[in-house]
Amino acid sequence: MNPPAPLLITKSSGEMAPYDAEKLRRSLLRAGAEHDAADRIVANVSGRITQGMSTRSLYRMAFGQLHKRSHRAAARYRLKQGILDLGPSGFPFERFVARILEHDGYSVKVGEVVQGQCVNHEVDVVADKDAQHFLVECKYHNTPGRICDVKVPLYIKARFLDVAEQWHKQPANGSRTLQGWLVTNTRFTSDALRYGQCAGLRMVSWDHPENGSLRHRIDRSGLHPLTCLNSLTKADKERLLQLGLVLVRDILDRPEVLHDALIRGPRITQVIADAEAICRTA
Repeated sequence: MNPPAPLLITKSSGEMAPYDAEKLRRSLLRAGAEHDAADRIVANVSGRITQGMSTRSLYRMAFGQLHKRSHRAAARYRLKQGILDLGPSGFPFERFVARILEHDGYSVKVGEVVQGQCVNHEVDVVADKDAQHFLVECKYHNTPGRICDVKVPLYIKARFLDVAEQWHKQPANGSRTLQGWLVTNTRFTSDALRYGQCAGLRMVSWDHPENGSLRHRIDRSGLHPLTCLNSLTKADKERLLQLGLVLVRDILDRPEVLHDALIRGPRITQVIADAEAICRTA
């Protein structure tokens, strides 16, 4: 008798991949679900998956069950979607990346115009730490299937070389080092990674590198985008982003802004409670 065909799911890119129950379990645990709850959710979801089901549908099933058990864990599980919801422009994502770097001890400036040898360039994030200077370009996508191909690091490298040519002429920069970064909230193609690493760019995506990926940096810092909060509507999130907030923690630091974002009455209490829950250490 032939073995049963593997259960395949459809990724956001359209590719098919085997369903991995252990990967789902790890993502639930990383979000803060209790072990027993994670096991029950995985068992329930595994029994309902059909051949070719989208990862989006799988996520919705798992999220719905997790939300019934823990709002805090559900918000953390929603992290990837929360970052996709930072749009539609890329500016909130740039501010989000800047806040992550600031937490890691960098001094940062967002949207700086930097002089190049040939032309001036607007750099998404300029960061400094010790004797190092970094030019950070952020490539934001608001749909999960979009990826950065090799054209993106090629373009970033060309801009970096123009800036570097001028930067090294400044006497004050003689003993300092300069590096270019490329940060995306989705993924790189293999060619993009190969070129970027060969060209000396620091490449950071949702899951690359293993101990310095965007997901890893967020987990380590505990800085979650406010778009993770389930108690906020899409309109709430857009207004809060326009008011300059980007992190869940910002809501706790500036709760009066909720009123400016037209959030009223008992909803304010709920949003603050959810924000406190997601920021609470495990």
